[in-house]
Amino acid sequence: MKTSLLMLLWLAAIAPVAHAADWLNWRKVGDTSLTWGPFTVYTSQLSTPDGRYHGPEQDQALIITYKRDIDRDQLVEATRDQWQALGILEREPQSEAWLRMLQSLWPDVTPGSQLTFVVKGKQGQFWYRASGAEKSFTLLGPSQSAAFSTNFLAIWLDPRTQYPELRQQLLGGEK
Repeated sequence: MKTSLLMLLWLAAIAPVAHAADWLNWRKVGDTSLTWGPFTVYTSQLSTPDGRYHGPEQDQALIITYKRDIDRDQLVEATRDQWQALGILEREPQSEAWLRMLQSLWPDVTPGSQLTFVVKGKQGQFWYRASGAEKSFTLLGPSQSAAFSTNFLAIWLDPRTQYPELRQQLLGGEK
């Protein structure tokens, strides 16, 4: 009985890492950098199981590697600004609840930390790695709805994004 309980606890502890491993093996579609003046804010990479982007309905991972210190309030405010520009705040009644959820979920980021959003089966999950030196990602919170997942990734992937050049590069276009 004691051995079974220990085995169950061990499996529960490694399950998030094992779950993360599959998307870490996905193929890169494209990558890009967001700069503000002379400063790089972050680099990002879009990955899918086959290395091609087929649209918002497919499994995909957006991996953001931060190059600057940014606190969670600034991250949430930037999300709000992008959703405002895309009309999501007006169109989605639950958008304010989503922003509150992000406020409670996201950490402050530092240079080298990574925040990843993985969509599998239309539902998304956030993963975090404090630095590239760490081997594994930590799961942040529960699975997110298909509506949230689509609207979150719209910041980068919607044709109406505020950053069309970054979108083109994430989708595998020329830099």
